[in-house]
Amino acid sequence: MIKLTWLRKNLFNNWYNSLLTVVCFIFLFWLVQGFAIWLITKAQWQVIQVNLHLFLVGRFPQSLYWRIWVVLGISTTLTAITASAFTKKAIFTNRNSLIAVVIMGISLFIFPIPLTSRLWLLLIVGSIFAGLIIGQNFTKIITPWLSLIWLSSFFIIIWLIGGGLGLQSVSTNLWNGLLLTLLMAIISIFLSFPIGVLLALGRTSNLPVVRWFSILYIEIVRGLPLIGILFLAQVMLPLFLPADLRLDRLLRGIVGLILFSAAYMAENVRGGLQAIPRGQIEAGKALGLNTPLLLILVILPQALRAVIPAIVGQFIGLFKDTSLLSLVGLVELTGMARSILAQPQFLGRYAEVYLFIGLIYWVFCYSMSLAAKNLEKQLTS
Repeated sequence: MIKLTWLRKNLFNNWYNSLLTVVCFIFLFWLVQGFAIWLITKAQWQVIQVNLHLFLVGRFPQSLYWRIWVVLGISTTLTAITASAFTKKAIFTNRNSLIAVVIMGISLFIFPIPLTSRLWLLLIVGSIFAGLIIGQNFTKIITPWLSLIWLSSFFIIIWLIGGGLGLQSVSTNLWNGLLLTLLMAIISIFLSFPIGVLLALGRTSNLPVVRWFSILYIEIVRGLPLIGILFLAQVMLPLFLPADLRLDRLLRGIVGLILFSAAYMAENVRGGLQAIPRGQIEAGKALGLNTPLLLILVILPQALRAVIPAIVGQFIGLFKDTSLLSLVGLVELTGMARSILAQPQFLGRYAEVYLFIGLIYWVFCYSMSLAAKNLEKQLTS
């Protein structure tokens, strides 16, 4: 009854609003119907089915796929532990469990993957559930060690992907597809964030040299397009290094992303710093806190909390900006899509390919948005 009242009040309150509502519904129905017909009857999804492994891991050796599964298991399990440890509400409700089981069942049977991959997925799902249980029941024990565990896992993941120290080495030229996109985005996000914080603090510093260096860096980088910085990192950066030192293309791409993102991150953090009342700083000084402790315990926690939406928006933008790496020779997800479209049997299948990678980008970006929303709720409650 309440919904009918809302519809009558907002959509059918007079004759022209009613007419406009009916026309909009007809247009939406026509649009959805046409898209559904194309999706089911005309789209040729063989391009996705045949090249799914290329979209996900590119030319990574198939005999070493077990490493990617282990990396996925480590990252998803740690994510489950972290999410469960910082979530106050109960995760294992009847509704959540039923939804999770249905989604996992559909995923295991729909995706065109071999039996071995299905078994790996089933094992990873079990590890995720185990991580949720561990995080929920051992929160006080795990929470102090989470940062160290994540840092250690990063080096383990890089070792598993790249090899060495007893494992077969895999050239970075074979790190392609979604694997490369996630790796570049995660490294760039976690390195650009502290640099951006330091630049924001430097811009508000009382030391003229530090302040003007921060201002010049931020304004110059923000005035340049990302693609220009990526080309400079690929072409100009080796000219400033010794002749016997050659940086990998992947490292140069990461440097370009970090330099670009840090400047925008600095301005987001500076906005949070300016939102801190002067009384908070004076109260910290009255308690006898020196400048480093004042920043760590009083100023930065409040400043970062105030700009969480802006920071996450920057992270999402950086994740999508990794698509530009395909223009400088790194075959990430978008670059791999272009390579697949060059295959003779799949010429002209632009809609299917770009719809698929667009869905992948949306899933990860929306997940970051949801995580930020939940983090805000946790910090304000």
